[in-house]
Amino acid sequence: MTSKQRAVSRLIAQAGQMLLAHGAESTLVADIMRRMGIASGMNEVEVALTANSLVVTTVSGEHCITTARRCQDRGINMKVVTHIQRLCIMMEKGIIDYIFAQQKLDKIKPERYNRWIVVVMIGLSCGAFSHLAGGDWIIFIATFVSSAAGMIVRQEIGHRHFNPLLNFAVTAFVTSIISAQAVLYQWGNKPSLVMACSVLMLVPGFPLINSVADMLKGYANTGIARFLIASLLTLSTCLGIIAAMFVTGVGAWT
Repeated sequence: MTSKQRAVSRLIAQAGQMLLAHGAESTLVADIMRRMGIASGMNEVEVALTANSLVVTTVSGEHCITTARRCQDRGINMKVVTHIQRLCIMMEKGIIDYIFAQQKLDKIKPERYNRWIVVVMIGLSCGAFSHLAGGDWIIFIATFVSSAAGMIVRQEIGHRHFNPLLNFAVTAFVTSIISAQAVLYQWGNKPSLVMACSVLMLVPGFPLINSVADMLKGYANTGIARFLIASLLTLSTCLGIIAAMFVTGVGAWT
């Protein structure tokens, strides 16, 4: 029983680690870990979470095992989260046991969209915002080019594993420098919209939503930590925009 308990403890700790690393909210992480443990025959499963680590305790009969894991941010990836949820459901229904679940968990790898598809879609989304705000097609094209160029910069910096705060600041700076040309040369009917809409890709919406969800559902410490991280990313973006406005002398959209 002890060897099984160790294996189950490793399984649910790894699952929780992957869920936290890929953007799942704390309530979902704790719930999935408990359900996987109970489905594997454990009597009790207790989970403690922080913003970058987790502690899990399993109880089976008279044996108690506690393990801790450090969770690094791997970027938001809902496909990983969905795969782990499916594993949990399959275990609860008795389709697979903890041994097969571990094998399947080891095979889960985060998949990424083609970088150029991401660049184009980011450009289209920011351009659409500018058009919805009343900009003409010249504004749309200028916003598309600015945000797409900024996304390329963000991808290149992220690929080299620089600090996310530096990434957001540099991306905001480059994007604002490019979009400021629309104001300097008075392109379109509302040139200031280009500067305002091209940096919308840097809004940390998902972390902010998760932080509020964590605080509302009883994980105050984790929620506050996530909120502070999202706030720091926003501050970095603002610093990059301000630096670009200082360099170009453009501040019309503020």
